[in-house]
Amino acid sequence: MKKNFLILVFSIIILSIIFFVFEKFTYTNNEVKAKVIYVNNEDVIQAGLNKIGSQSLRVELLSGENKNKKVKVINHLYGKLEFDNYYKINDIIIVGLNFKDSDFKDSIAIDLYRQKQEFILFSLFIVILLLYAKIIGLKAIFSFAMSLLVIWKILIPGLLNNMNPLILTSFVIIFLTGIIVFCVAGFSKKGFSAFLGTIFGLFTSIFVTLYFGEKMRLFGMTAPFAQALLHNGYLHLNMKYIFYSAVILGASGAAMDIAMDVSASMEEIKLKKPSITTSELIESGFNIGKSVIGTMTTTLLLAYSGGYLTLIMLFMSKESSLARILNMKIVCAEIVRIVVGSIGLVLVAPFSAFFAGFILCNEFKIQKYFNKLNFLNVFNFRTKN
Repeated sequence: MKKNFLILVFSIIILSIIFFVFEKFTYTNNEVKAKVIYVNNEDVIQAGLNKIGSQSLRVELLSGENKNKKVKVINHLYGKLEFDNYYKINDIIIVGLNFKDSDFKDSIAIDLYRQKQEFILFSLFIVILLLYAKIIGLKAIFSFAMSLLVIWKILIPGLLNNMNPLILTSFVIIFLTGIIVFCVAGFSKKGFSAFLGTIFGLFTSIFVTLYFGEKMRLFGMTAPFAQALLHNGYLHLNMKYIFYSAVILGASGAAMDIAMDVSASMEEIKLKKPSITTSELIESGFNIGKSVIGTMTTTLLLAYSGGYLTLIMLFMSKESSLARILNMKIVCAEIVRIVVGSIGLVLVAPFSAFFAGFILCNEFKIQKYFNKLNFLNVFNFRTKN
């Protein structure tokens, strides 16, 4: 009962922090939340599903220094449904204010305010995770938050500053794998086995990516907004290596999952049968890995095909030939992403089985050192086996 109460308290604290961050640190000085109180659609021309022209809005500002002030806002419509928003009265939107010499000049509508729904969705995820996994769920939330922080504050700025994408991404994957695996499994033999299995499996697949990416002449320009990024003043970026890095980073989460499944199962075998030999344990790990990757290899296929479902529907509606589909640059890029990622997943299983068999059946001085670290027990990390 006490543990459930603590989890509830942690949930409230985490959600409060997230809500505070969402509301206080997501806007610049010139971007504010506003409510639409008047709409004029006289300059809007509708052509089929598309709307072209501009909406003249009057809004009441809901945040910022000019809160409660009513201003005129223009919403430009370009006939692109993936970017355009068509506003109605009482809609909550994000408005960009333009000032000249500290005086208000004009404003434009940026987008519909969706943060509230995002917060509710994320809160639902946290509550379900904590109710089911409890302390492990709390560790998972910590690793989730750290992953977002590392990607946003280290990986993205590093790529924009023209650091070598493959080297930077490799260090980020090592760091994230360490945080996620050791946070959940603790500084244990199981954790080290999963860590080494993930790293060796993913790094081996980097060479596969480099080889086939060069052979297929994939230069990274099939990624969404790649061209817009280059034209925005970043012509120096190596989009080819950024694409290769994205392939490996995208597969890293599933790779950790496989490594942990194999290592945890082998640890249970060792605990139930302490007399098992290293070779027998590795063989059992290989058998476990075969069952895990049987379903996991389709994970990336379903994930990426779901993202390009409309493209696949377009191919079918046009009755495009299979040869034409398979040789399109964007399709080849996704095939490389799916297959190379799957190769990485398949390699992670035997690597994890090998390392787990060797580590679980032997004693190491470093394990005794971790057992002496009292702070690990505060966070309920397992430091045995």
